[in-house]
Amino acid sequence: MTSTARSHPGPSAPRPASRAGDDRREANAATVLRAVLDHGPVARSAVARLTGLSAAAVSRQVVDLLRLELLAERPELAVAVPGVRGRPQLPLEVDGQRLAVAGLHVGLPYSTFALLDLRGRVLFRQELPHGGRRGSAVLKALLARVPRLLAAAAADPATAGRRVLGLGAVTGGAVDAERGVTVRHEPLGWHEVPLRELLERATGLPVRVDNHARALAAAEVLFGDPAARRSMVQLFVGHVVDASISVAGTIHQGPPSVTGDGGHLPVPGSTARCHCGRHGCLSVAASDDTLFDAAVAQGVIARPDRGLLLAAVRAGDGRADALVRERARVVGGALALLADVVNPDLLVLTETFALADPVYLDVVREEFALRSHLHRDAGLLVAQRFGADALAVAACAPVLGELYARPLGEPYAPPPGEWSARPLVAR
Repeated sequence: MTSTARSHPGPSAPRPASRAGDDRREANAATVLRAVLDHGPVARSAVARLTGLSAAAVSRQVVDLLRLELLAERPELAVAVPGVRGRPQLPLEVDGQRLAVAGLHVGLPYSTFALLDLRGRVLFRQELPHGGRRGSAVLKALLARVPRLLAAAAADPATAGRRVLGLGAVTGGAVDAERGVTVRHEPLGWHEVPLRELLERATGLPVRVDNHARALAAAEVLFGDPAARRSMVQLFVGHVVDASISVAGTIHQGPPSVTGDGGHLPVPGSTARCHCGRHGCLSVAASDDTLFDAAVAQGVIARPDRGLLLAAVRAGDGRADALVRERARVVGGALALLADVVNPDLLVLTETFALADPVYLDVVREEFALRSHLHRDAGLLVAQRFGADALAVAACAPVLGELYARPLGEPYAPPPGEWSARPLVAR
């Protein structure tokens, strides 16, 4: 497995001034790549019909995308097209064999490092426990571990020989994607952490940084339910609570790169004290910390731990079930409020127990239907489709999203006619 060795301007650096023709070429390449992702393996003629581009325009874009190893031809699937003279068309698909994208999700109890192919499939994943560390101690450990994990992935049969195009890094809280900075992550104790700069220095890879709820939304737009490309609200419930909004396939950033703070929606009846100083905020009423502490207080589990509570639920512990159902109702009420305000085509929930057992997603839906003033169909509420891989896919989504939007641009495309690469080694 290798990574590009040339210097790069960084994802947020200004792009060089371009002519209208260059912009059109980039947009056409993105359109072709997206069509092949959605429908591949697919013939060039079908891509032209799907995109409305001329056959000549499709052919030009395919040449570039093949050169960049973003697309691959499938000669074994070639078939003659009735009424079309010449050689059978070679179907195209997004190349899932030669390239990879790395990602790092920084959570509270642990972080997740992953490598994905260009179709969003997880090739390599490892969880990195923080061991109770917070603040700079977590950052120092991650900066040391990530280069070693890239080297370890290079030796893994599933990823050996691939080039890594970039590294995504996502966290909760307020994240300025333009500057590559985690502005504020209160539970982790991070303030104005220049995450992009530090990781680029540690790995030599181009890095894109974002909030994890926005990254989850981007992953859903890329690889999930087609309704996500119309409009969507994504709610993440874990040790932190974050929400994001997308319209027409574009994830809302907000000024200054803060989508909003859904974690401070009021929860009627909750007296839990939030770090903001108020009581009854969703970020504490629905958080993993509150749920796990309640389970410990009731003697359900010996210590606050997600795995222990999951095990208790699966073992049929009635107290564990009651606690998880109560949180599900809190989450359902919050989603009803968000749906009434935004009125999206799709609501996506990332929450451990709803992902683990559809029974708890049903509880969320029941409360949603009860609380929504618009009386929206609870069927628009779905669990994050990536399951246990959700954080791994989200971590890589900032790079994959940029790649699919601008497949011909820096830092992912090489100089014309040149691939300069170096082996990844442990540092």
